[in-house]
Amino acid sequence: MKNTENNRIEYKQQLNDDFEKEVIAFLNYKEGGIIYIGINKNGQAIGIDNLDQMQLQIKDRIKNNIQPSTLGLFDVIVEKIDNKDVIKIVISSGTEKPYYLRKKGRVPEGCYIRVGSSKERMTLDMIDEMYAKRVKNSLKEIESPRQDLTFNQLKIYYEEHGLKLNDNFAKNLNLLTADGKYNYNAYLLADENNVSIKLVKYLGTNKFELIENHEYGYCCIITATHRILDRLVAENTVYAKIEYKGRKEVEMIDSKALKEAVINAIVHSDYTYSTSPIIELYSDRIEITSGGGLPQELSQEEFLEGVTAPRNKELIRVFKDVDLIENIGSGVLRILEAYDKSCFKFMDHFLRVSFQYRENPFEYEDNVSENDTINDTLSDTIKLTKNEQQIFKLIINNSQITREEIVRETKLSDRTISRAIKHLQDVNFISREGSKKTGHWKILK
Repeated sequence: MKNTENNRIEYKQQLNDDFEKEVIAFLNYKEGGIIYIGINKNGQAIGIDNLDQMQLQIKDRIKNNIQPSTLGLFDVIVEKIDNKDVIKIVISSGTEKPYYLRKKGRVPEGCYIRVGSSKERMTLDMIDEMYAKRVKNSLKEIESPRQDLTFNQLKIYYEEHGLKLNDNFAKNLNLLTADGKYNYNAYLLADENNVSIKLVKYLGTNKFELIENHEYGYCCIITATHRILDRLVAENTVYAKIEYKGRKEVEMIDSKALKEAVINAIVHSDYTYSTSPIIELYSDRIEITSGGGLPQELSQEEFLEGVTAPRNKELIRVFKDVDLIENIGSGVLRILEAYDKSCFKFMDHFLRVSFQYRENPFEYEDNVSENDTINDTLSDTIKLTKNEQQIFKLIINNSQITREEIVRETKLSDRTISRAIKHLQDVNFISREGSKKTGHWKILK
């Protein structure tokens, strides 16, 4: 590796006594960071041999030697660099700053922060200021509205992934308040609750005509997540064409980006606002909105660079345990592999992701060859696609037909219909006379 250490990257040739201090420095830093084990200070991969033992040691040291709880704030990954195995520890900016060495306490000897490419001991003033800004109203400290909770669904998901929840699982997963009662995280993960995620579908490109309204919830939030993802798979049209090299497919919405956006909305939503994520399907796009906006620690630029400051770290830890989340901080970057930054809309109290539907790239080329004979009867020089012919015939049969009625008859998207009508008008097949509501179509050919 030719890279050098910077404010977000630390190299260590081996695991040493300073390791926890480096982790704490990144937890207290607003952008988090990455520690590589098996790379020297010059950025050269040296490698490590005892991978499994080293990973267990790293996890144990972070969980047991640092306070407050770091669950859901770090990820340990094995990577191969220059054909050598190294360990990469991804650390998020914590929500309960300041973090400190358990054996030292919340004092300068135990608190560190990243400054440039090194860790620095924090002063008492820095510690006090950071503690004053700590998020006090976290889900961990909000008592569940019910205490008669059961977790059969959660236990099944863990067992499916080779994990077992023992009698102390509520404490181990931080599902209890300081006085030992079930907290709001437990409420969200319980078999029964009063939380639901809405999925609504509209006929056109606005909210004027609602055609479906579903609520997924009142159960373990993991179950609700799976049901929503299954529904969106059914909604996501896959355009396909058989070629001599095989089958060629294009998704209407990139499925990986869609899954990341939905899961991000669910695990990062601020449930203290008494709002849940909402998913809205329009004829030309899908929008996923979560409550709370960006965490105070993050700017828009940092968010779009993949920097994380988890709002609900306990939920993230559980979602990772059951493989709904792969690597911490990878969600936004996966979305940006398929869509540009404009798909994100930042508001004071909400965050929205909007994905425009892709058009069928095979539509025109298939229709032209298939319908040459029909086209010839319409015009000697102008070719109409199958969709344009279908719409043209509907208008011939009913000059009063509305755009909404065309959507119902053809099952095409509003965007496809708009494009087809524009082309029919451009080539002088039809024209519109009067207003949208009281006007009519005039046949010109």
